[in-house]
Amino acid sequence: MATGWGSLLQDEQQLEELARQAVDRALAEGVLLRTSQEPSSSDVVSYAPFTLFPSLVPSALLEQAYAVQMDFNALVDAVSQNAAFLEQTLSSTIKRDNFTAHLFDIHKQVLKEGIAQTVFLGLNRSDYMFQRNADGSAALKQIEINTISASFGGLASRTPAVHRHVLNVLSKTKEAAKILSNNPSKGLALGIAKAWELYGSAKALVLLIAQEKERNIFDQRAIENELLARNIHVIRRRFEDVSEKGCLDQDRRLFMDGQEVAVVYFRDGYMPSQYSPQNWEARLLLERSRAVKCPDIATQLAGTKKVQQELSRMGILEMLLPGQPETVARLRATFAGLYSLDMGEEGDQAIAEALAAPSQFVLKPQREGGGNNLYGEEMVQVLERLKDSEERASYILMEKIEPEPFGNCLLRPGSPVRMVQCISELGIFGVYVRQGKTLVMNKYVGHLLRTKAIEHADGGVAAGVAVLDNPFPV
Repeated sequence: MATGWGSLLQDEQQLEELARQAVDRALAEGVLLRTSQEPSSSDVVSYAPFTLFPSLVPSALLEQAYAVQMDFNALVDAVSQNAAFLEQTLSSTIKRDNFTAHLFDIHKQVLKEGIAQTVFLGLNRSDYMFQRNADGSAALKQIEINTISASFGGLASRTPAVHRHVLNVLSKTKEAAKILSNNPSKGLALGIAKAWELYGSAKALVLLIAQEKERNIFDQRAIENELLARNIHVIRRRFEDVSEKGCLDQDRRLFMDGQEVAVVYFRDGYMPSQYSPQNWEARLLLERSRAVKCPDIATQLAGTKKVQQELSRMGILEMLLPGQPETVARLRATFAGLYSLDMGEEGDQAIAEALAAPSQFVLKPQREGGGNNLYGEEMVQVLERLKDSEERASYILMEKIEPEPFGNCLLRPGSPVRMVQCISELGIFGVYVRQGKTLVMNKYVGHLLRTKAIEHADGGVAAGVAVLDNPFPV
């Protein structure tokens, strides 16, 4: 990969002036977060952290990531409909991981009662890094797929203007024109709108399940505003509100404050800390309803790390997507090495390899939201503790991706402007809608580039480690 903005990154005075211009433009464009001091109020807001320059991304890898997104949509949808595969895959995990077990219990209750929902909506984001090969080329490798509360589709549509502005200030108008337009929130809203339309009740609302303290509200508002422009009204409620004021009628239609709900869009409910006993009851009520859930419980389970690891096993993709060898080949090309830690010889061998070469592996629990993975010495300590315990089945091992570091400036409120060595993670947003057994929509709708300093192993923008970025195709 080319070196990028090398000479520009050396002049500290110029960087500080550029940073001032970039921050003002970001605020003007709406690249905003609420503050950590006042996460429930928009009275005082700040800019969401971002890079001063767009980061170089090989065009071929960007195109490959876009090209495989519809395949990943179809795969997640296929997994969510295969109850036997989910049960078999998660059988050892749910013995040791209470959170996954709780989700799985709801899944089983819904199957037993009979699924009332007839329209299914997936809004996901598949995340990749660029593996540095021995010959200097780069390969696209999937880190994970997020099937619940995939965020930053709103803010990602606001950042291209900021980076174009920075390059235009430097009289780099040709380069500025190369920054791709990007509007994931519009595409995500299209999916919600299609599901709402197929639900078939013109007065029904979209219910957004929100957290009490939500710094990332402007990202969510971008989708709400797109829906309102189509005359689809969104109400924001917490799980607690659902348990107090939500109910089902005899046809299992969902009502909130007396108004019918067509689509439930979760921007909460992906971490154990987000569930009290009352919240679990609310989640069950929502899952039992006819409303379109984004995601339904089976699709959330399809996004677990354990499922990701099993999908990499030979023959599994062929079983889930029969008669589609090209699709299978495109998907498999993006897989990194993934290893089960279930009790038995296979798990024993994986642990032995990781203990022998800890720098080449990552230990991943069944968690979303960033900041959960274990590396290096920390990973070794956990593996030593767990290697003879069934608790190890609640984790998977993954090959550690080693991207080529590059220089950029990460702009954060209160932090000095200086060049640091960075790596990026590329996410592609996917949308699909299924009615009964028919996929009526399957598309990619935009991208998200997040960049972090190389000393930070794990974590996304919301977790406070990575910052928003844009790909500069080379």
